[in-house]
Amino acid sequence: MNSTAQLLIELIRIDTSNPPGNEGKLDDFLAAKFRPLGFAITQFPTPVAGKSHFIARLKGDGTKRPILVAAHADVVGVEREKWTMDPFAGVVKDGYVYGRGAIDFKGGIAVFASAILRLAQNHVPLHRDLIFMVEADEEAQPFNTSWLAQSHWDAMDAEFALNEGGWIIQDGSKRVRYVSISTDDKISVAMLLTAKGTSTHSSMPRPDSAIFSLSKALAKLADYDTQPRITESTREFLLTLAKTSQPPQSTYFRNLAESKDPKLVHQADVEISKNPLLHALIRNTLAPVFLNAGIRGNVIPGSAQATINFRIVPGTDPRELISEVQSVIKDSSIDVTISGSQTPTQREPSSKDTDLYRALVRSATATWPGAPVTPYLFQAGTDAVAWRSRGVPVYGIYPYPISSEDLTRMHGNDERVPIASLEQGTEFIYKTLLEVAAR
Repeated sequence: MNSTAQLLIELIRIDTSNPPGNEGKLDDFLAAKFRPLGFAITQFPTPVAGKSHFIARLKGDGTKRPILVAAHADVVGVEREKWTMDPFAGVVKDGYVYGRGAIDFKGGIAVFASAILRLAQNHVPLHRDLIFMVEADEEAQPFNTSWLAQSHWDAMDAEFALNEGGWIIQDGSKRVRYVSISTDDKISVAMLLTAKGTSTHSSMPRPDSAIFSLSKALAKLADYDTQPRITESTREFLLTLAKTSQPPQSTYFRNLAESKDPKLVHQADVEISKNPLLHALIRNTLAPVFLNAGIRGNVIPGSAQATINFRIVPGTDPRELISEVQSVIKDSSIDVTISGSQTPTQREPSSKDTDLYRALVRSATATWPGAPVTPYLFQAGTDAVAWRSRGVPVYGIYPYPISSEDLTRMHGNDERVPIASLEQGTEFIYKTLLEVAAR
């Protein structure tokens, strides 16, 4: 087994499910690996005991500004009864490492750390400081990188950064179809649907049931889909897929990216959206995530509330979402509001005209010959906003080839990553850092 896979197994065995996170345990583990190789180690505590951010800095000669490589230590929780193995044992089976975080994002920590440690072990002279950051609270705010940047920006400032994001997708024959490098993220917005009715004894139901009203509204949203919103990076991504696909799929990708015919665009959308990842990429998505109603079994509640998680394409005004949902549910008695004071930060995607982006493209092409490399709008959110909001370019990659089936396990059950992919990913990142940071 390669050293990256072994490191991943050790990382998985440190349970950092958030909440509560306990990322400090993982930070201590990493410090013991980095400090002996000459890295300056800093751990930044948060107001929550046991939760901290980790930075290991390897000094360069200072002739160029630092490069930062970021990964998050926390993982989402598990439904243990739905796993076929212990999610925190780091099980090796059939060429995979299984465990919570194998893809998101302890696999990334293992690949990034292995590549960076190799630079130090090989005594590679550097033009720029190399900053390796392992973050807390990426999966659950509030003490994430945006919080840290308020007081310790100098420690995490860089010319550009590498983070989680785009995908290296392989087909059934283990051939890499494409490498996508995310240059921006979709934005998460929480919407509240609140229905009100008369609170009374459950033996005397009335027609103004808050729960029934809310359920009817949700049923309408369940049958609704938003229209495609194609950014420039998504257009380039779709055209890349067109080049690597066979008809009729290649035609659908091209039509969605370029056609002006509404019928062809709709047909392409229907076919492409059969893939959940692609469906999410090309539109604002909505998903119910919380329901809140009722206080006891013999009381009809006076209100019922649902939280809808929107993942919106940058440039979308949240007020548009409110109008859109109101037009779908057609019930003026239901309040539709945005939770809190959420105003998405408007920003430009990270430029492709940087040394880091060019190095990623060249290294990906060398590692997976024939696989096209494309920019990408990441369908979820990451902690990259802490840098992008300050004008620092951030490029995202899950640095290991995975299949579409592997991808469905992320945040799900029996999460896994191929051992061979971890090895390939380490070579890919090592080549990238060698090109962009070495003298």
